[in-house]
Amino acid sequence: MTGQHENVLTVNLDEDTKELRIQQELRYRNSSEVTLEAIYFNDWANAYSSKSTGLAKRYAEEFKKSLHLAKKEERGFTTILSAVDDAYRGLHWERTAEEDILKVYLNAPLRPGESAKLFLTYSVKLPENKFTPFGYDKRNNYYLKDWYLTPAYFDGTWRLYSNKNLEDLYTEMTNTTVNFSYPDSLYLASNFRILGTSTFPQGNLTQLVGNRQKSCEIILTNNKRFMTHVTPEMTVITDIEASKYDQVLRSISISRITEFIENNLGKYPHSQLLVSEIDYQKNPLYGINQLPAFIRPYEEQFQFEMKFLKTALINILEETLFVDPRKDQWLVDAIANYLMIAYVEDYYPDQKLLGKLSRIWGLRSFNLAKMDFNEQYPFLYMLAARRNLDQPLSTPNDSLIKFNQKIANKYKAGLGLSYLASYIGRDKVDKSIKTFYEHYKLSQVKTFDFESILKRSTDADIDWFFEDYVSTDRKIDFKIKKVIKSEDSLEITLKNKNGTNVPISLFGLKNDTVVSKYWFSNIETEKTVTIPKNGEKRLVLNYDQKIPEFNQRDNWKSLGGFFSSNKKMKFTFFRDSENPYYNQIFYVPVLNFNIYDGWTPGLRLYNKTFLERPFVYDFSPSYSFREKAFVGSGKLQYRKYLSKSGLYIANYGIGGSTYHFQENSRYSTITPSLSFGWRPDNLISNTREFLSFRYVNVFRDKDESLTEFETPPDYSVFNARYTFRNPGIINFFSWFADVQYAKDFSKLSFELEYRKLFENNRQFNLRLFFGKFIQNKTTDYTDPNYFSFALDRPTDYLFDYGYLGRSEDSGLYSQQIIIAEGGFKSFLDERYRFANDYLATVNTSVNLWRWIEVYGDAGYVKNKGQNGKFVYDSGVRLNLLTDYFELYFPVYSNNGWEISQPDYGEKIRFIVTVSPKTLIGLFTRKWF
Repeated sequence: MTGQHENVLTVNLDEDTKELRIQQELRYRNSSEVTLEAIYFNDWANAYSSKSTGLAKRYAEEFKKSLHLAKKEERGFTTILSAVDDAYRGLHWERTAEEDILKVYLNAPLRPGESAKLFLTYSVKLPENKFTPFGYDKRNNYYLKDWYLTPAYFDGTWRLYSNKNLEDLYTEMTNTTVNFSYPDSLYLASNFRILGTSTFPQGNLTQLVGNRQKSCEIILTNNKRFMTHVTPEMTVITDIEASKYDQVLRSISISRITEFIENNLGKYPHSQLLVSEIDYQKNPLYGINQLPAFIRPYEEQFQFEMKFLKTALINILEETLFVDPRKDQWLVDAIANYLMIAYVEDYYPDQKLLGKLSRIWGLRSFNLAKMDFNEQYPFLYMLAARRNLDQPLSTPNDSLIKFNQKIANKYKAGLGLSYLASYIGRDKVDKSIKTFYEHYKLSQVKTFDFESILKRSTDADIDWFFEDYVSTDRKIDFKIKKVIKSEDSLEITLKNKNGTNVPISLFGLKNDTVVSKYWFSNIETEKTVTIPKNGEKRLVLNYDQKIPEFNQRDNWKSLGGFFSSNKKMKFTFFRDSENPYYNQIFYVPVLNFNIYDGWTPGLRLYNKTFLERPFVYDFSPSYSFREKAFVGSGKLQYRKYLSKSGLYIANYGIGGSTYHFQENSRYSTITPSLSFGWRPDNLISNTREFLSFRYVNVFRDKDESLTEFETPPDYSVFNARYTFRNPGIINFFSWFADVQYAKDFSKLSFELEYRKLFENNRQFNLRLFFGKFIQNKTTDYTDPNYFSFALDRPTDYLFDYGYLGRSEDSGLYSQQIIIAEGGFKSFLDERYRFANDYLATVNTSVNLWRWIEVYGDAGYVKNKGQNGKFVYDSGVRLNLLTDYFELYFPVYSNNGWEISQPDYGEKIRFIVTVSPKTLIGLFTRKWF
């Protein structure tokens, strides 16, 4: 077979400048029915060229700023030197707005069936691999993929896909020859066939050929680490690492894998297959296998085979199936992950998810340790589904959130074929995959082609698979509503809780042994079925976990009487995966600190599993050794997801806490709350809106030996707040409007925060605050400032902030700062630190170098019966980790030159976050 286009490249790698100098001769054949005036090219190397490319924008969405902050010499870009036709006439070219798509205008229209020859001369400055795996590293290794100009795919419409680090280049089938010159200190490996290598002074020239392949992948290393394995099925070139797995045994494993692939997929049509460690690292086996090597839970053989199998399958399918990689990527993922599931079922049926860790005392009792390896597929998909972040498999690749693009959708796709195989028979699905691959390899293919072959393999109705499972994000959820027993049969009523009309499996168990299995379909709402008795003691839906069901806690029904149907209570140390057969209560020691209670050890009791669940309780009773009293907190919360976008969530809750706010002085709070959340249709967007209501009830008791309360000891405050957040790493913008109403006061406040990271890497921070009392009778209190707006340190009468010493007005703990209300860093005159009428402030800062910034604050403080006062301060901010760890050094304010005044150390302010939940959010935000 011949390719659609003919491509010849002469390439020279300049090791000093990290540039590829390229002369390219392309014969482009117009196989469409449309006359072309121009040809579009993918110039993906140019995606690294600026801070406004699709790649840079994608990174900003994922809270990565490495490409934004990159120096010019670290970036990649393409410089076009000339473009001419076969008559050596110059061709006009331009870049589209995406910057990595090149439009070359033809001097004459290219009619259907005709060909045009283009000669392109250009250089590609390779990027440093600090942004993506592509380019060069500091050890002088090179990874080249999608590095030269390739024609974009045209089917009547140009499919122009910008490089977003999704590895979904969409190009046409081409016969390509590459004459590649490179330093003789490097070793070359490629997915193309190597015809030969010749040497010249200080260099090598290698000729590579690829027939009907997408793009030439080249890996250059400073040591020879790739090995060639010739198996009966294919020739494999690999450097997959397995330091503790013997080379001979690795060869045996590779032979077993290539035999499995050919038997279950088909004959690989190219001369060799490249399976590299760097390709594996881009798509690793997510999960516990990513633990450090010294605690790797799996046997070396299993670890190696799964790494090799996954990388080989992805490379084979992407090299040979010409699907639209942005719209139909799920098809490749489905076949690859289905075959991985099948491989484990065939060769490692007893493999546990935790591997060797599942046998360790203390871990083996966990439900997670009892899960089979293949149960990770529904488990990891459900991590997204339970958070209402799952997306249809048919969603374009660049519209998926990172967790779905990397993990959840891939696993759901493979699990879907496994689900289908369980329903219609594995042999039918296996045969369909082989037929599909044999018929469509090296051809353009769409989802419809695969659907047609599957439907011809069975008489069962499988429209549900493509119409519901693939094309929607509707959840699958069934329950056994009731069972009526007779002498020789069981009458079972099944309920479809979500209305997703797909088949459901029913298992009969006796002493944990499966004694019967049935499939039922067309259950739109409820359906009653009758099965013969076969000694079943328990009926379980989806017992083998083949179906990614949303909630399995109501999937079983005991047939042993009323009392045996009650779920037993199970206490488990630390969090575990969900076990539908028990009421799980988790416990874990906790240790908190404030200067009044001291260290407060306690026991946290909660029901939250690794998968999110609607109703959560969480109690942390603790003991204060300093106060010799019990303290702690607790909450009950019910979360309801309403839709995928728009008004998407409602939270109902009640929480409480009790700690000490001074020596032998306790506060307690009880707070019922209600909140709603909105998000846009584009789930990748970080924009969120929230409307919350709460009623904070505070009860305080003070040591009788201390002075009496200067305010009412007990009070209640109704609080409503609307919040808008778009926390981008380049442009951060958020604001809220807040109203509070209590017996003796009511107040309004507004806060706006904006951060801008400029192209010169300067970051500007702006915060505005305005607060106004509508009514205020607290001026009659002995302490009239307790409920007032604070300039530099809020009193926190709602007990929202994580103060280490909330009542301190001197010493280290008084220097802790919470950026709220006035947001000032300097301690000014007591007369201006609070406002019982209104307060307006502006806080700004700009970085001088990396995390060193200068800040300036200005404001106007107005108290009733007094003239307003203009206030200001300035200083240096060490922004080590924004909102998590910061230091403030005042320099000049209304107090004068603070830096030259006595006891300067007492003026330094700090922000510190010790909440594990808050810190975890810093690392998970880029995934969800």
